[in-house]
Amino acid sequence: MLELKHIKKYYHVGDTLTKAQDDVSVAFRKQEFVAILGPSGSGKTTMLNIIGGLDRYDSGDLIIKGKSTKTFKDADWDAYRNNSIGFIFQSYNLITHLSIIDNVEMGMTLSGVSAAEKRKKAEDALIRVGLKEHMHKNPNQLSGGQMQRVAIARAIANDPEILLADEPTGALDSETSEEIMQLIKDLSKERLVVMVTHNPDLAHKYADRIIDFADGQIQHDSHPHVEGDKEDNFELKRTKMSYFTALKLSWNNIRTKKGRTFLTMFASSIGIIGIAIVLALSNGFQKQIDQTQSETMAAMPITVSQVGNDPSALAQQNNNKGFSKHKYVTAEQSATDKAQHVNKLNDKYLDYVNKMSKKKAKNIAVTYGTGMNLIRESDGKWQAIKFSNANPNGKGIDASAMMAQSTGVGGSVYPIDRNGKQSFLKKNYKLLSGAYPTKTTDIVLVADRDNVVNINALRNLGMKVSEKQKYNYKDLIGTKIQVVANNDYYQQLPTGNYIPGNNYAQMAKAGNTKTLRVTGVLRIKSKNSDGLLANGIAYSDRLTKEVMNDNKTSAIVQAQEKNPSKNIMTGAAMDESTAAATMTMLGATKTPTSIQIYPTTFKGKDKVLDYLDKYNKGKSKANKVVYTDMAGTVSSMTGGLMDAITYVLIAFAAISLVTSMIMIAILTYTSVLERTKEIGVLKALGARKKDITRVFDAETAILGVGSGLLGILIAWLCTFPINIVLKNVTGLAGVAVLNPIHAIVLVIIATVLTLLGGHIPARMAAKKDAAIALRSA
Repeated sequence: MLELKHIKKYYHVGDTLTKAQDDVSVAFRKQEFVAILGPSGSGKTTMLNIIGGLDRYDSGDLIIKGKSTKTFKDADWDAYRNNSIGFIFQSYNLITHLSIIDNVEMGMTLSGVSAAEKRKKAEDALIRVGLKEHMHKNPNQLSGGQMQRVAIARAIANDPEILLADEPTGALDSETSEEIMQLIKDLSKERLVVMVTHNPDLAHKYADRIIDFADGQIQHDSHPHVEGDKEDNFELKRTKMSYFTALKLSWNNIRTKKGRTFLTMFASSIGIIGIAIVLALSNGFQKQIDQTQSETMAAMPITVSQVGNDPSALAQQNNNKGFSKHKYVTAEQSATDKAQHVNKLNDKYLDYVNKMSKKKAKNIAVTYGTGMNLIRESDGKWQAIKFSNANPNGKGIDASAMMAQSTGVGGSVYPIDRNGKQSFLKKNYKLLSGAYPTKTTDIVLVADRDNVVNINALRNLGMKVSEKQKYNYKDLIGTKIQVVANNDYYQQLPTGNYIPGNNYAQMAKAGNTKTLRVTGVLRIKSKNSDGLLANGIAYSDRLTKEVMNDNKTSAIVQAQEKNPSKNIMTGAAMDESTAAATMTMLGATKTPTSIQIYPTTFKGKDKVLDYLDKYNKGKSKANKVVYTDMAGTVSSMTGGLMDAITYVLIAFAAISLVTSMIMIAILTYTSVLERTKEIGVLKALGARKKDITRVFDAETAILGVGSGLLGILIAWLCTFPINIVLKNVTGLAGVAVLNPIHAIVLVIIATVLTLLGGHIPARMAAKKDAAIALRSA
């Protein structure tokens, strides 16, 4: 069945040559009990390891059932050990973190035996060796003799054809040795048993055949066998360890060292804890910064007006920092006057702005300078609303009055986002009472932080108000005023001039009259910003466009267009500039007075500016459209600060991650050193290199997931005291907030890093020589 032909195995240690196998030739029968005797260092254990495939011969041949092993690869030897060989070791070599039955099942696990069959064979083997009552115990609960019986059960559970025993009674007392020898004797009736021993008495009493070995050679064979020529009928069944098995082995090992495992995971999680806390703080501060940016953008939108300042002209003037040495002065336009630029806000430019990506700017307010003819019912009587800054002609609020943010007398314009939703007010202003506006005709009152509303704004609503007078919200919500179209508001005199009518009740009933209603009282949300909207009335930018559309073809507009040099209401002469302003006020022009673009972040603002600059490429100076970027300076300062913070965080994260990776590599290497015996046992059972690697990769994966979860838990717990401290020191609440997505990513990173850090030691473990690993155990 088994034959060694001229086997040689030499060891070179320095200049010393040791001949462990010196041209050994011997054949073994299919069923016999062979005992190999000899002094220590004679080479008998080396022969046993060569027969079992744990050690490689230098020359010669090992023939198994007529098959030469000269061409065997590592995988072939693994399969051979798993299916054909059973090992019984002097020191038992049980895996201490597995139960007895799990130890016995291990070889079959590598063979791919089903769970039910594996369990039955393991139980049968343990019953056969007399351990029926102990099969669910752990190895440390057994005596030496019982552990040796477990080792025998493990060796025979997969029904191997060859049983190799290396000093099976060396660590046992005499009585137990006799029991073990009798058990091995019984097993030899079914298979070939080759035993190495130093005890000649037991060998001669139980063995069928005695081989004396010395100096790497067979000195005497009591019952030699000549193996005839045979056909190759030896089949190799490949071994395979599943990922589940690798995880189970690693989990059981980790579970037996709870304290050390916790400390290992804690040490490995330090880097993750640091990064998680930094990300939590970064996340919180970023929200604060985003809020600040949003508030800044809300207070200082990018504004395109009919008349603006060319930033390039201003920059050119500011570049000259020297002083003149002339003894005279020169009459010349100022830098500001030279930089003044008239923008052509025509339909082409409006279309270009409206095509801007909504991701760059969700809110764009286009306002027109058309006047509004306002009336209100008070004490049962209809009357026109007069303003402190109204036109001399008695007409209602004009464009400048409606947008006078400095005094808040007329009101402020808020945008409706490009999806038709009211996002600007909801994001930046708190609703004190009522409801956010939903329709074009809805208006709101904007109070300051002290809940003060501009007294003139209330008067402009037609209310009789005295200084310091207090109003309940309910007294303001629902207040109505009417916007009357030009054709219903103005009447023509026989002279051809137009004057406001006085039949306000009839105006209120006119079909084109719009009713404006106060729907809510708002206040800025942030303590650090006053917002864009002035204290007073605020209305939708779409309202001015609708009023303009209603009035652009009115009779007064047509009359003014026919006589542009004379004011159609007062009869006074007008220059070109005054005429243009009058036509705008009457709603005769589609040119907007301003376009306000609201990016939500500084980076978004930069993209908007790039988009606006593209419009000017290739155009003459007169056809260019300039804008005002009030937030530009803040943007550049904050942008640089955020970049610096980002670089610091990246550097910190990189250092922490590399440290964690090195730590895991060291810990895994330590585990490899400690589990050398287990590596040897697994290899003796037929585990492949990749199986050994898989076991340690599984262990590092478990440690990685554990350290990641532990790090996230500790970091999350740390956010509570951190937030308390920051609240007391800075006044900022809830700064440290760990994003769940960041937590998941960090656990994944921890797992991947532990796998990377532990894989090299795992590969080192896989390359360990099985025979050396077993000897070092």
